Amino acid sequence: MRIATWNVNSVGARLPRLLAWLESAKPDVLCLQELKCTTEKFPYDEVQALGYEVAAYGLGRWNGVAILSKIGIEDVTRGLLDEPRYEDAAEPRAIGATCGGVRIWSVYVPNGREVGHAHYAYKLEWLEALRGTVIAETAADRPFAVLGDFNIAPTDADVWDISLFTESTHVTEPERKALATLRDAGLVDVVPRALRYDVPFTYWDYRQLAFPKNNGMRIDLVYGNEKFAGAVADSYVDREERKGKGGSDHAPVVVDLT
Repeated sequence: MRIATWNVNSVGARLPRLLAWLESAKPDVLCLQELKCTTEKFPYDEVQALGYEVAAYGLGRWNGVAILSKIGIEDVTRGLLDEPRYEDAAEPRAIGATCGGVRIWSVYVPNGREVGHAHYAYKLEWLEALRGTVIAETAADRPFAVLGDFNIAPTDADVWDISLFTESTHVTEPERKALATLRDAGLVDVVPRALRYDVPFTYWDYRQLAFPKNNGMRIDLVYGNEKFAGAVADSYVDREERKGKGGSDHAPVVVDLT
């Protein structure tokens, strides 16, 4: 089974590249983030024509998540347990589904904007809700994984120059502690385990030639329980998909299970 995650940064703008990538990479399941469209406006016809079922959750603007699957979609859940609201609105940042016997969540963790901002506090509250959802869902005896854009670099090695991030989100101790609670709940970061080479970045800003300079971050992650992680045979970050005009600022992350 091949499972992937990709912050597509607008499914409408990226649709031709998404369809081409689905045909070339052939994932059985793909988690998408940052759809920037409503649930109703997702390009179902084009994706379904390639043999994928779709569970989407979006309200437009900057958020939105989806799961695409060739191996079935059951028990779809939109939103986390006790999920917080931001400015009195529920944001579409998490969707769960069971695909081929594997319980999968596609998540788009809030950015946080800057330390001390209300969105930063919301990010930490949201991560606590994710932890609660993970604990509840991993009670079942089945492979389980959370994939997506976590907007957190797990270690200093996961950013191109940690000295430039001393006052920034994505690397602060509270964010990393919140991410560590997922490990405390029994999940592991499966990509570094499976890669046979240095873990590459997954995100590069559009500005200041960040991609050619490889000034990137590893913030698109795959966290799985023991049953999921034990089945991981290989993984890779598809840097080629980040190249050229019209691409997302994130690269797909792919995990192969035995």
